Amino acid sequence: MRAFLSRVAGSDADDLAQEAFVRAWTRARDYRGQGSYAAWVMGIGWRLFLDQRRTARRREGLAAGEDVPTSSDPRPASDAALDAERLLAGLSPQERAALTLCFGHGCSHGEAAEIMGVPLGTLKSLVLRGRAKAQKMIGEGGPS
Repeated sequence: MRAFLSRVAGSDADDLAQEAFVRAWTRARDYRGQGSYAAWVMGIGWRLFLDQRRTARRREGLAAGEDVPTSSDPRPASDAALDAERLLAGLSPQERAALTLCFGHGCSHGEAAEIMGVPLGTLKSLVLRGRAKAQKMIGEGGPS
């Protein structure tokens, strides 16, 4: 949960993960057994991120643009990890989440769609669009 949220929410990942687990605990009776429990909890975390993002934009009066995550991890990152962070930062939050779930966490497209609360076709489009953007950034000499 925290690894996924750190990719999409940056330094707020710990708080969002904690809130997701608290909500999952208090709403455990709402889990109907459809799909995996992990996907249900990750979906709670994703929705919390979206809510937080909407609230922040409203508060700050942002007209356009995407949030770029920042890492609060005090450990030094490898060059490959830094490149991956820069690459992911160039994607929209939805593309970042789709790629992280499918390639970073090994979720199937169906599981990732369930977590993000989008139709399967939309998830597949996000993955394809994210991959294409990432490949273009790599072909242009790296993330911008």
